[in-house]
Amino acid sequence: MADAATEPTVVLSSSVAGPGERCFAFLVIVASTLAFLALAPFATVPLRPVPAFIPIYQSALVINDIVTAVFLLGQQQFLRAGALTVLAGGYLFTALMSILHGLTFPGLFSPTGLLDAGPQTTAWLYMFWHGGFPLFVIGYAASGAGNSATASRRAARIFVPSLVIAGVCAAALLATRGQAMLPPIMQGDRYTANMSVVVWSVWLLSLGALAMLARRRPYSVLDLWLIVTMCAWLFDIALSAALDNGRYDLGFYAGRIYGLLAASFILIVLLTQTSSLYVQLIRLRDSDRVKTDELRRLSTIDPLTGIANRRVFDDALDQEWRRMMRHSTPLSLLLIDVDYFKRFNDSYGHVAGDRCLRAVAQALAQRTRRAGELAARFGGEEFAVLLPHIDAAAARRLAELICQTVREQQIPHEGSAVASYVTVSVGAACISALPESAGAQSRDVRTGDDAASGAAIVLIEAADRALYAAKLAGRDRVVASCQDDMAVTAALPPTDTPLPSAA
Repeated sequence: MADAATEPTVVLSSSVAGPGERCFAFLVIVASTLAFLALAPFATVPLRPVPAFIPIYQSALVINDIVTAVFLLGQQQFLRAGALTVLAGGYLFTALMSILHGLTFPGLFSPTGLLDAGPQTTAWLYMFWHGGFPLFVIGYAASGAGNSATASRRAARIFVPSLVIAGVCAAALLATRGQAMLPPIMQGDRYTANMSVVVWSVWLLSLGALAMLARRRPYSVLDLWLIVTMCAWLFDIALSAALDNGRYDLGFYAGRIYGLLAASFILIVLLTQTSSLYVQLIRLRDSDRVKTDELRRLSTIDPLTGIANRRVFDDALDQEWRRMMRHSTPLSLLLIDVDYFKRFNDSYGHVAGDRCLRAVAQALAQRTRRAGELAARFGGEEFAVLLPHIDAAAARRLAELICQTVREQQIPHEGSAVASYVTVSVGAACISALPESAGAQSRDVRTGDDAASGAAIVLIEAADRALYAAKLAGRDRVVASCQDDMAVTAALPPTDTPLPSAA
């Protein structure tokens, strides 16, 4: 699977239409044209009046247009393009005009229609409706495809809705209260001679909008499907108002079906593109999750040894220290040092030294597999093993097993004064009941905002002193120090006493 992060963002109004999309849109136009040519000769054939067809058609149209306007406004917020606001205003205009057209249609809600509708109201609202949308399309085409300035976008967000509302109100008033000023275009359910002049004027206006869209190059996906929409819009006007004789004939029904298809094209493509964006978002999220997990793993693993690094150890020690203070459970720590490691590097080289550290780290990982146990690289050739809920005796036994496991690997070490192979020294410390001094130190450190925790002061120092004692005692061994027995660590030499030169 290709990396989702490298895939281009697909947005309907900004992505350039590819050859496949252009071919598909062309086929849709061809199919619409053939259907129109097949229906046009029969546009005047009278059919049975079905008044219920109008509210069904109008309701679907209103829903399609409003949803499309919402989608376009959403993309406008993303792309900051004022042209999308203009186009969204066009779809809002058609939705509102559809509502007015349905309310005033004679025979639906009242014999003459609501809103003081007269015999010419519905027909003129249809003309205003189908002449207004092309004006918004022309405004969209003239606005350009680039991002607009902030001031222009703000002006568009205020001006376009205001223009839509004003236009709808003006059309409603003119078609109802002012219908006497308009030439009659309906006589009953039939068209008058004036209808031909009005409807072909509206048709030519839609043709001009189509020509404006055709001049935009390169076509975006939105431009391409707006061209398809305007072709269907032309067929809608021609069938339902230009080539038929009046209401409830074949052209009346067929033209409105074209109008519904015209309203649906952009919405269908918007929904398809939104689904594609959603799939892309899921892929990006999954890709980011994998990368985040890998980064988290890399930030917690020591790159040389493959076990936890010092940062993870410090966090785990701080957490277990807090748990130990709350529940008074045992907490043990092992500090492990590779014996005579400097001599090993001098004899075999740093590459072999790295292999030796990895082998010791794997030995620690083999012996610390229970929940909560943590093996980490402490620094240089030193390692640490954190053992929550483990008492001093169990910690010592585990330390002996670690020493034995390292010996069994039999990594040659000619420079060692202990054995002919690599060995380790281990200092073990355990706190099985929290001393008052340790608790006080933890509180003091927290108050002082020091990076080290109380565990670093109490437990690590005890383990470090025990490790120092193991080195003084001859190495390749375990020395245990229990915090409950403070006399044990107090009897050890101070940690600043130099080790023998063999170290």
